[in-house]
Amino acid sequence: MNFGAIIIGDEIVSGKRVDQHFAKIIELLGARGLKLSWAEYLGDERSRIAATLKRTFAAGDVVFSFGGIGNTPDDHTRQAAAEALGVELVLQPEAEREIRNRFGDKADTARLLLATFPRGVDVVPNPVNRIAGFHIRDHYFLPGFPQMAHPMVAWALDTFYPHLFNLHPTVDKALLLTGPNAYESALLDLMERIVAEYPTLRLFSLPSIGEDGQRRHLELGVEGELTQVDRALAQIRQEIERRDIAWRWRE
Repeated sequence: MNFGAIIIGDEIVSGKRVDQHFAKIIELLGARGLKLSWAEYLGDERSRIAATLKRTFAAGDVVFSFGGIGNTPDDHTRQAAAEALGVELVLQPEAEREIRNRFGDKADTARLLLATFPRGVDVVPNPVNRIAGFHIRDHYFLPGFPQMAHPMVAWALDTFYPHLFNLHPTVDKALLLTGPNAYESALLDLMERIVAEYPTLRLFSLPSIGEDGQRRHLELGVEGELTQVDRALAQIRQEIERRDIAWRWRE
């Protein structure tokens, strides 16, 4: 399964706040031998969020959506999810119970909006303030607050996807190439050969440019199963040396 992230909020896309979810979701997945396949940033625009969710529901990926599930007029994720699913918003019993248990007779209409979700969803427990998120069809809708959202991601992964953890342990190794011939265009034939001979590996080439605009080095490597990585990298190193290109191991 592919894992994706949707990060929602005008404050993020406008630069008023710095996103804290992207790096953390990579960390949480990586700790379990999983990888993030894609991420999208969206402003608080209901139609765009709904269109994105229609597409991701159809794709069958596991998706973590951050932000927009509050009860203020600029929160649109609950409504957009309902639209994407073609269902109405209803008071979710378990989420309602948590709010009533927390707030007692202060659980008014405004607070209960926080438990109004698309029909048919289940809750994602919030360990910080007990105001739940929700999930349906491998989509997890979480608050924008990192302190709440990140433990909720961990809960979802550990509850529903442990069978996917560390199925295919991978490593990545690379050489740092320097000198006048250490640029991507001069090595395309080598890269294409490695890709063709090792289809299960991911080849990467990452040029590094200094502040003066001059090329510093080219990081050339592969990622995948250890034995295959070592074979492919030995082949790359042999060809690099044949072409008299200086190299060193990436640390």
